[in-house]
Amino acid sequence: MKEHKNLMVQGTASSVGKSLITTALCRLIYKKGYSVCPFKSQNMALNSYITENGLEMGRAQVVQAEACGIKPEVYMNPILLKPTSNRKSQVILNGRVVENMGAVKYSEYKEGLKKEILKNYDYIKSNYDISIIEGAGSPVEINLTKGDIVNMGMAHMADSPVILVADIDRGGVFASVVGTMTLFTPEERARVKGIVINKFRGDVKILEPGLRQLEEIIGVPVLGVVPHTKLDIEDEDGVTDKFKRKTTDKDIKVSVIKLKHMSNFTDLDAFNLYEDVSIKYVDRVEDLGNEDMIIIPGSKSTIADLKELKEIGIAEKIVKLSKSGTIIFGICGGYQMLGGKIEDPEKLEGDVSEISGLGLLDLTTTMERSKNTLQYHGEILTDDGLFEGLYGKPIKGYEIHQGVTNGKEKGIFLDGEKYINGVIKNNIIGCYIHGIFDNTEFTRGFLNNIRMQKGLDGIDATISFEEFKEKEYDKLAKVVEESVDMEKLYEIIGISH
Repeated sequence: MKEHKNLMVQGTASSVGKSLITTALCRLIYKKGYSVCPFKSQNMALNSYITENGLEMGRAQVVQAEACGIKPEVYMNPILLKPTSNRKSQVILNGRVVENMGAVKYSEYKEGLKKEILKNYDYIKSNYDISIIEGAGSPVEINLTKGDIVNMGMAHMADSPVILVADIDRGGVFASVVGTMTLFTPEERARVKGIVINKFRGDVKILEPGLRQLEEIIGVPVLGVVPHTKLDIEDEDGVTDKFKRKTTDKDIKVSVIKLKHMSNFTDLDAFNLYEDVSIKYVDRVEDLGNEDMIIIPGSKSTIADLKELKEIGIAEKIVKLSKSGTIIFGICGGYQMLGGKIEDPEKLEGDVSEISGLGLLDLTTTMERSKNTLQYHGEILTDDGLFEGLYGKPIKGYEIHQGVTNGKEKGIFLDGEKYINGVIKNNIIGCYIHGIFDNTEFTRGFLNNIRMQKGLDGIDATISFEEFKEKEYDKLAKVVEESVDMEKLYEIIGISH
């Protein structure tokens, strides 16, 4: 078997574009005919995914796996931290929940995780030609470097060369690179083989004198300058700018409630495919009122988010708009909020044991200690109202929820063994299925039913969401290939150009 090769992508800070650069390299190397696998030892994110085995992992590595042409597997991201509050995170190891931990307790716990990380990484080494490893945040947070398992600590475990990504769009790019290189130990500095400047706007010739000077200061080559490019590839939750984007109203206007603990907002990414849909994210009651549909997305703290929606008046406004015909669509935690009440007898989410819901569906959700994590493959089992003509349409997605929902409403899917996983009642729709809008045949049909309600003609689907994503991965790869010295980068990895 060939000797395994690797490369680690680190960044001068959070949000500099490590994930997308990693995705681009995965795509380029995959297209060269190598078997390549992404790896991130520890990810902190509220956006997660469920594998075929019912295991939970970060979505960034799902995107990277898709770019590699392989199925996402939990060995690509063995540790996932999902913040539950400002002080605690749910710790997920090898796809299963361990417990909620504060920073001090987790710092002690993670000392024993290197063995688990290496077990997963060794599997990748044994089964793939190349691995592209992603770091997290800044690698020189000097109060955290002791016992590091995700940046230079991981590079040492994998004996990997490193490239450092810096974001010029936020300003101070030269200082961030020099500062990072200065804070590395000599051994760590020796691992850094190249710098990539990301998100540049303008003529790169203006930048070149600074790049040469930077190379003289740090003794490491700048491999390229990647231009700021609009891409429809899902973001990590801490990185996204979609909440700030201004949108132009289109035929179908959608408002997404921006929950404080919103999770899996990637459920809405599929709407990028539809030119007749505009989306805005709303956290003020005065911004609601002119949309065709309101979507309440998933939440890591459903009760706390529902309580806040009531306090700021959004809950009351949603109920009022629903009575005038606005479509209300809840996903996961948003689905739970649509019912009559949410019970939490063990107070798993906080100090509240019961809270009334929006009362739009005759359902009650009971929080349970065990988390339901599974992939869903089924079909629509109704053609009522807004689902007219959709009976039998295939649906696939995944469920992640720490609660079960039951009541008198009729299910629209093949339900779980002990709960109703989806309901439609006139203009009120809810389900547990993340990724439901990724199903192009269903989504185009659903949107066309909304169009017909508004007196507009239907539109045919052109390409599937999967095809759309593939085109975006190729677009990203082309941008990076044209702006980075790939011959030098392949040389760093140890493969031929």
